[in-house]
Amino acid sequence: MTTPVAGEGGVDAYAKLAELGLTLPTVVPPLASYVPAVQSGNYVYVSGQLPMVDGKLPQTGKVGAEVSVEEATGLAKICALNALAAIESLVGLGRIVKIVKVSGFVASAPGFTGQPAVINGASNLFGEVLGEQGRHARSAVGVAELPLGAPVEVEVIAEVA
Repeated sequence: MTTPVAGEGGVDAYAKLAELGLTLPTVVPPLASYVPAVQSGNYVYVSGQLPMVDGKLPQTGKVGAEVSVEEATGLAKICALNALAAIESLVGLGRIVKIVKVSGFVASAPGFTGQPAVINGASNLFGEVLGEQGRHARSAVGVAELPLGAPVEVEVIAEVA
């Protein structure tokens, strides 16, 4: 890990992760022709992250059918950890000034309208790890399908110092 250099606001993300009993995973390799994250100016754009654990999806299916809201919320948290791992590998968590925008995609069964509750899994993780720096603008969208049959996908834009 990179040596922590707290951005404006002073949260030590590494210490918070340890306090929460969380470990950053290995960066998830891209499934196609893209990179996990790219920096442009003071922003890092993180590609959509699936809830991969050790190279596999722990669960597939539609939220509101095969996947419960509680399960999907936990999967969104894994997506957020994977996004933090992508940021760590590119610039280091200590350079995060602000999580600016989170876009969450939920593979939804017909009639399911609880996408915001599912994506709270990611939003809450960013708040727990980064404090005020983790509060962000957000979209939570229901979709018909996601890659590999994943129930949830999360992409992130972060401002860095």
